[in-house]
Amino acid sequence: MLKKIYNWSGSWTGTIIIVLVVMSFVAQAFVIPSGSMKNTLLIGDMLFVKKFSYGIPIPRIPWLEIKLLPDFNDNGHLIEGDKPKRGEIVVFRYPADEKIHFVKRCVGVGGDLIAIQNKQLLLHPHEGNDYVKQNYKKEQIVNIDNKLWVINPYKNKHPGIHNDENVQNNGLYHQELFNIAPIQVPQGEYFMMGDNRDHSNDSRFWGTVPYKYIVGTPWIIYFSWNEDKQIRWNRVFRTPTSIEADMYGKIINTNHKEGIY
Repeated sequence: MLKKIYNWSGSWTGTIIIVLVVMSFVAQAFVIPSGSMKNTLLIGDMLFVKKFSYGIPIPRIPWLEIKLLPDFNDNGHLIEGDKPKRGEIVVFRYPADEKIHFVKRCVGVGGDLIAIQNKQLLLHPHEGNDYVKQNYKKEQIVNIDNKLWVINPYKNKHPGIHNDENVQNNGLYHQELFNIAPIQVPQGEYFMMGDNRDHSNDSRFWGTVPYKYIVGTPWIIYFSWNEDKQIRWNRVFRTPTSIEADMYGKIINTNHKEGIY
């Protein structure tokens, strides 16, 4: 029996089926296409996405993006699982075109209030004022209309988050980068933002992401090279968490390109 399985797995048919199963349920290769998450994730980082982090998404034929099974639960997943948490990096399908994958950081979950003021992210968690007092430092908290808001709740924990000082509110840039009136994240949806805050095409422009579009979370970078095809050995076989740990307390120089991406 084991010999038959071994022989089958070595055949073209067996190999293709095994690869499809792994890519559908375990891990899928993903290449960082833009600089919206730098310096946490860089253009040219090639990583595996852990596809069972938030349940099991409906399997699709790779590259063709054709669903192999119906969406029985009407939530994009065969098996519902944990949901993205605040601060986690998430790979998801772009709601306006689900064949396109995006990778951003989850900054708000269902019920949270989100606002932008002078480029600063403000968060009022759905758990309320007592939760804010217990989990955030006093210097991060501001009281607005009896609601406690946290100013830039993720910057201290995730050092890759930054702004571009060259992007000023002078009418040349999208106003969503500077100010957004408070909005409430719908239940079962998530507000996503890139770490490269002034150059990220994210929920500030096209809204929140429903759970049905959530794919997984970055697992490990298996290869990385820059625009000149030079291998970045210091990033190979690293996790985003370990890369963030290296950035603490360091001045990170970032070359920004114009626009959002």
